[in-house]
Amino acid sequence: MKQFIVILLLLITCQISHAQINEFGLYLGGSNFVGDVGSTKYIAPKELAIGAVYKWNRSPRHSFRFSAIFTDLVGVDNDSDDPSRVQRDYKFSTSILELSAGIEFTFIDFDLHRPGPKATPYLFTGVSVAFHDNNYFNSLGNLTTENTSSQAWGIPIGVGYKTTLTDHFLLSAEIGVRATFSDELDGSVPDTPELKEAFSFGNINNNDFYMFTGFTLTYTFGRNPCFCNF
Repeated sequence: MKQFIVILLLLITCQISHAQINEFGLYLGGSNFVGDVGSTKYIAPKELAIGAVYKWNRSPRHSFRFSAIFTDLVGVDNDSDDPSRVQRDYKFSTSILELSAGIEFTFIDFDLHRPGPKATPYLFTGVSVAFHDNNYFNSLGNLTTENTSSQAWGIPIGVGYKTTLTDHFLLSAEIGVRATFSDELDGSVPDTPELKEAFSFGNINNNDFYMFTGFTLTYTFGRNPCFCNF
């Protein structure tokens, strides 16, 4: 029985120690919106995006990541290559707070316990939710608030490249798209049912997208993992 308890404690200690490789830092970049209002260019950062990111490096090839990013999503029809949008001349702006959780996969082993510089490209995905206020365009084409708020759930998909700056600091550059399940971010589909019937416009078969393009600077901390033979 004592041997069993000793082995169990060693296993628990191993898992706890293995979970101590952490990253925490800042995200800084730009955002752009792709929907029924404004430009349809996918990579065109124009509004400041700032936030925080945390990663738990579960192995040299994958990490669990969590982030909180604040930005304004802006759409201006005059920025579009579509003549009909330019003639319509709508524009909107809405602030969002996005929370996301997901997983990151590296193309090359990224073992923070080994000395020397390291770098690798990576992919990430997961789930996100953007909290935003609801707006709509009235009969005069003016953006009007509904005095309500909603959550736009989505799937973040992105690619990046990260490298070590020192033993404890990492720098990453990444581009990520958020494919949402909402068409309400730009005011083209009001949230209120009676307004939705009267003032909806655009392609009802396509939901809204938004992009983040930027950098993360993270600090790594935690103990080296133990490697158990049982």
